[in-house]
Amino acid sequence: MRQTYMAKKNEVERNWIVLDATDIPMGRLSTAVASILRGKNKPTFTPHVDTGDHVIVINAAKVALTGKKATDKIYYRHSNHPGGIKSISAGELREKNPVRLIENSVKGMMPDTRLGRQQLRKLHVFAGAEHNHAAQQPVAVDINTII
Repeated sequence: MRQTYMAKKNEVERNWIVLDATDIPMGRLSTAVASILRGKNKPTFTPHVDTGDHVIVINAAKVALTGKKATDKIYYRHSNHPGGIKSISAGELREKNPVRLIENSVKGMMPDTRLGRQQLRKLHVFAGAEHNHAAQQPVAVDINTII
């Protein structure tokens, strides 16, 4: 009888992957990043173990927003005071803080559990083309090979 393989926490091998967000639609980028963070691109994927890799997203300021998302997609937050709701469109957020735009998009595709929060800590987003993780020897991957 064959048994299903279950990865163990100390057996997981973590890699570092660099993705360039230039002219990639935000949804396609986010689904690919979420899949890598969870480890679903590996044959050793185990739902209850963090088997994912570290992901570095560069050029987040150049991510594409298709259709009318730049003006019609609104992000809300609240200060927990009466009348404290604030809103910003996706286009304004991309200009003001593109890192938060990518992080919010990927966070929405991750599980709402302790494991999901642990996996989300392996996401590193940079607005420009430079990142400070060269010591980890990340591998540049084309987004089209993942999707």
